[in-house]
Amino acid sequence: MLVSDYDFHLPEELIAQEPLPNRSASRMLLLNRETGACKDEAFRDFSKHLRAGDVLVVNNSRVFPARLFASRSGKRSQALSPRNPAAREFLRGRVEVLLTRPLGQNEWEALVRPGRKLGVGEVLRFGENESGAPRLEAEITARGDYGERRLRFADTPDFFELLERLGHVPLPPYINRSDRPSDRERYQTVFARASGSAAAPTAGLHFTPAILDEIRARGVEIAEITLHVGLGTFLPLRDETVEANVLHVESYEISGATAEKINRARSEFRRIVAVGTTVVRTLEHSAQLGSGRLAAGSRETNIFIYPGFQFQIVSALLTNFHLPRSSLLMLVSAFAGRTGVLQAYEHAVRERYRFFSYGDCMLVA
Repeated sequence: MLVSDYDFHLPEELIAQEPLPNRSASRMLLLNRETGACKDEAFRDFSKHLRAGDVLVVNNSRVFPARLFASRSGKRSQALSPRNPAAREFLRGRVEVLLTRPLGQNEWEALVRPGRKLGVGEVLRFGENESGAPRLEAEITARGDYGERRLRFADTPDFFELLERLGHVPLPPYINRSDRPSDRERYQTVFARASGSAAAPTAGLHFTPAILDEIRARGVEIAEITLHVGLGTFLPLRDETVEANVLHVESYEISGATAEKINRARSEFRRIVAVGTTVVRTLEHSAQLGSGRLAAGSRETNIFIYPGFQFQIVSALLTNFHLPRSSLLMLVSAFAGRTGVLQAYEHAVRERYRFFSYGDCMLVA
């Protein structure tokens, strides 16, 4: 299979730059995964497509202010004083850092820009206090295969508090504006609790407390998992052959209550409705490990779902519209068929649906 088989034309003006004032005001395209038939609806009617006994599974990961700006301070072996000519050259450039995954005590996986100029041993300084000293400092300790870096931060007891003060909401690059204070709330789901994502699980952005109440009133159970969105979700595929690509690792957790709820529903032939591709990846990876049953616990996954994959857990999927040639579009195509999904995307373009993170959604059932 070729990555180019998952391309489609998208007019730039259909990429949503702003969230709608009301979360549940989004449009929703219904896609019948058996027939490929499409129907235009509104997300506010989502609960009508659920059945008593269904289990709706959501990702409760919370986006943290993972986008930081730093100045370059040279290498540890250099004097860091601005009076040092070499250090002065480094201090002139601004570096953008996106923290994507914690790796251990004070260490993080990150993407950096400009990447080519930042080598192992260089020190990044974030913010300044009243005396001009950095509030945070990190050394680049390793380079990855795809431009990522390993950062070791100086031991700071209030690290996460400083992230909240210095960091920015990591809006995707196709949103052509700077983040605003309002994005700190709007680029979160209403059920976000566990901090750790570098991007929002966007299918969940449409829900409101009132919609969740409607869902419960219909006899639908709601279960939560946690998958922290990182490089595995949003980095582009680099090899032209689908099967040759390997995704980055992301961390997830399934509670005992969620595992029990879903296993019981499966044994009673009730539907599992996934809210977003992160939920699909979590459930299906856990099922692979457990021969079709979920087990509670914290794990890591780089599962890559593309056509030919055999789903064991998920019965229906609510998802936003994804980028061309992306692993997420391939996941949806694995669930509903490449031809049917691309035809649904063509329909969405014709009908002027809003695309990507702050855009509309699609229910595949």
